[in-house]
Amino acid sequence: MAGSRRRQWRTALTGVLAGSLALLGAGCGVVGTGDDRRAAEELAEKHFPGQLKAIGARTLFPGSGGSEVTFAVTDDRDAVVRLRIDTDEADRGLCDRKECAGVLAQAVERGRQQAEDFRTLRGAFDACGYEVIALGPTGTPPYVVAELTNATVTKVLGEIGECVQRWVTASGADSALGKAQASYVNVVSPAVADRRDRGKDSWPTVMRLTRSDLLASLTKHAYFSASYAIEAGRVDTTGSARVVRPFRERQEFGDTVQNAVKERLRPAYPRVVVSDYQWIWRLEPGRVDRQTGYVLFCPEPGVRGRCVNADDAALVTTDERGNPVGKIRLVHDVREGTGMLRLPPY
Repeated sequence: MAGSRRRQWRTALTGVLAGSLALLGAGCGVVGTGDDRRAAEELAEKHFPGQLKAIGARTLFPGSGGSEVTFAVTDDRDAVVRLRIDTDEADRGLCDRKECAGVLAQAVERGRQQAEDFRTLRGAFDACGYEVIALGPTGTPPYVVAELTNATVTKVLGEIGECVQRWVTASGADSALGKAQASYVNVVSPAVADRRDRGKDSWPTVMRLTRSDLLASLTKHAYFSASYAIEAGRVDTTGSARVVRPFRERQEFGDTVQNAVKERLRPAYPRVVVSDYQWIWRLEPGRVDRQTGYVLFCPEPGVRGRCVNADDAALVTTDERGNPVGKIRLVHDVREGTGMLRLPPY
């Protein structure tokens, strides 16, 4: 049965120049990526002779079916090209449900452009003293290394803001970044950065810096996300920042602040119910041990005792653990009916 399937696939490959076999059918299990990789290599050599080198393949089953074959670009050590090959019976011989040669050409163009964009980003940050050690899955945001304390946070955010301005300027007014209204940079501590999963130096740079295991090694600890407003290509280099916590720490922080706010509100609202929705908490200027955000609440319990579509909020400043510091300010009529929130900026 497996041999018959493979012969059918090789015949389909001859006709459309690409594709792969992943499923052998019910009860026969899943084939490895070897056939897919060989098919992709044949396609690459036909349309981009000597330009692409296959360096890996992975199955996309069971999430979406198919395989993803990864190529290095021989004349660009930063660029990575990823080709999605379909293996569902209905789509066999296609790539991402389209004709493979065209999909590969687009993937090569996209990979080269991502590498060029990365070099622009890296050059801007290198010039102001901050190494980019990782990138989000789409190439942004960049991750840099710095120790943020009360003594350093204003200086570091300002320096990173200057990097962002260099990045925007180098990207050009017609680029997506040049037209953006904001940009973001993730900041991890030196201790976390030193323990990161670095990958292999031989891998294409964009591939190495966007890997899920690298990002997981950085984000399993709390880090800072710095944001910078952009207007007509000019960056507000002052910036602002928030703490991004792992799930369990985020839940503990939320429980602490929500329970504390509920107790503060109970004298005025004996039946108060606090929403478990967590708003964005931003660092107070010049501080990493103080952050401010909103807690939504309902003066009376709703359906099943819950707080749904809250129209009231408490603006709270807390310490690092979520314990309120100072007074709580109440804000009412914060929702348009049962629709969008309209919380005042803080």
